[in-house]
Amino acid sequence: MSRFWKRLAAPVVENFWWKLLAIATAVVIWALVASEPELSTFTTVRLEYKNLPDDLEINSEPVSTVVLELRGPSGALRSVGDGIRPSVILDMANAHAGDRTYTIGNGNVKLARSVRLVRAIPSEVHFRFEARRVKMVPVEVRFTGEGQNGYEIAHSEVEPREVEIVGPRSRVMRANAALTDTVDVSNVVGSSEFHVNLLVEDPYLRIEGSSEAVVRVTMKKK
Repeated sequence: MSRFWKRLAAPVVENFWWKLLAIATAVVIWALVASEPELSTFTTVRLEYKNLPDDLEINSEPVSTVVLELRGPSGALRSVGDGIRPSVILDMANAHAGDRTYTIGNGNVKLARSVRLVRAIPSEVHFRFEARRVKMVPVEVRFTGEGQNGYEIAHSEVEPREVEIVGPRSRVMRANAALTDTVDVSNVVGSSEFHVNLLVEDPYLRIEGSSEAVVRVTMKKK
């Protein structure tokens, strides 16, 4: 029987003083935290989302930040401003075309263990989802300065002539062209080549692939 008790006590006796020190340290830390005053604060965090289906696009005014009112021990709240940031992450895995409102609460707000969420401002965010659409549109060159030096455009070409745009279906259907940055020909008297960027006027649309184009222009005397 004495051997049994020795084997049972061995894990407790082994490194006994180190274990006792660890317990004492934990008790001291707990006492310090428990004695901290509880405070409240506001902090602004980025609104993030995940798992948006590949065939959907957001077609509503984006909400980029949320204000959180938090409550907790003063030390924990101070750490919010020292790099330990809370976060708001919406799971859009079940999103479908149409309107959807997400409530911001404990289910999608990540906080330090000792910090509590009092409220979020706004407490709800609204999204409009629409099917993704792809479309080829022509590239339209924008010129400036023609005729200022006595020359006018005799011939111009752009490469590529068309690009693919992507975005919410209704917006893609309304788009007619991709535009180049303005090409200034006020000092061109012969032939010249310009490397320019492309853009679409609707900010909800984007160009798939490269957004650069080459414009070649030949001038003639007026």
